[in-house]
This record gives sequence, structure tokens and C-alpha cells, in this order.
Amino acid sequence: MILAPSILAADFGILAEQIKKAESSGAEWLHIDVMDGHFVPNMSFAMPVIKSIRKYTDMFFDVHLMITEPERYIDAFIDSGADGITFHIEAAENPSRCIELIKSRGKRAGISIKPATPVSEIEEYLDKVDMVLVMSVEPGYGGQTYMNGVNDKIRYIREKMGGGFDIEVDGGITADNIDTALNAGANVIVAGTAVFSGDIEESVKKLLR
Repeated sequence: MILAPSILAADFGILAEQIKKAESSGAEWLHIDVMDGHFVPNMSFAMPVIKSIRKYTDMFFDVHLMITEPERYIDAFIDSGADGITFHIEAAENPSRCIELIKSRGKRAGISIKPATPVSEIEEYLDKVDMVLVMSVEPGYGGQTYMNGVNDKIRYIREKMGGGFDIEVDGGITADNIDTALNAGANVIVAGTAVFSGDIEESVKKLLR
């Protein structure tokens, strides 16, 4: 299991400090949600934030693009410090081109689906990407409740792709329900509120128990 705390829920006044706490407690990845106010009804940070925190940590920067026309910005996010980029099938006009752009820069490529999007929409790309991100809430806001209906998607992808493939789950995961996602076959867990809303070190340790 890889834990990827989402900085969407962090305190940006002390962001570097909170990232360091998560890292020292055992989190390996840092999940960075980029929202444009178009693909999702909320806005977040972009390249300057990623670039500014890159110098404070060697954690894997797991950049999740919830934006329209992601192919226009892939190079800029990689230049800012992204180690992996995940884009949404629902937002990309040419998914193959997105994957090619990411891979051509030597980075890990991920593809994501919303809760209502069937796996069939990404099936042709599964052998081209390094990871699938299954959204377990509607993308755009933190603090939502995990949708158990996505578990069948996770199981299907795991069965099809085998044990060496990364399946990430994002949305509504807490120490109380993390086993639901893990038992379905996920191995990369995004947690925002569950990490940054209280004692970060203790929260990370509970999730990684």
C-alpha cells in the first residue's frame, strides 16, 4: 500500500511543514489536485505551488489534473516538478496523446474515471498507462463520503491487470473504511481530510497500520 496525502486539505500557511510531517510518518507520495473551475466546479492551485514545494521534499508528486484539455499543460506540470500525471478520460479529447506526452518526458502516466464512468471507457488504455485512478466521490471537493459502488470497478481492473499494476482510489477514505478500498484491490490510497484535519503523524500511522 502507498499512501498519498492530498494537500487539498492541508493548511497552506504551513504547507511545507505539514508535508514534512506526513513524509516522516511514512507517506510515500503527495497527491496534488489541480482543478480549473470548468471540468469540476471548484478551483485549486497550479504550477507555482508545485514548484514552490518541490524544493522541500523528495516525495513522489502525484499530480491529478481535473482540468479540460489536459494535454495543453502536461509539459508545464512536469517542468514544475510532477513525477506522475493523471488525467481524466472525461476531459481529454485525445487520451493516447496525453499518455504519449507524459511518457515522452519519462514520467508515470495515469488515467482517471469519475464514479459514474464505466471502466469500458478506459479499457483500451489500460495497457498503456502505469495507473488507474478510480474516483470514489464526485471530483471537485474534499470531505465527501466514499461511494461503495466503485468497488466493483476496482475489482475488475485488478483482476484484468494483475498484481503489479497500480490502482489508486481518491475520495472519502478514512482509517475506518480504508480496508474497503484495499480489499477491493486498490494499492494507492489518497486521503486528504483524514490526514490533515488533525494530528498528521498519528493520522498517517492509523491509515498505514
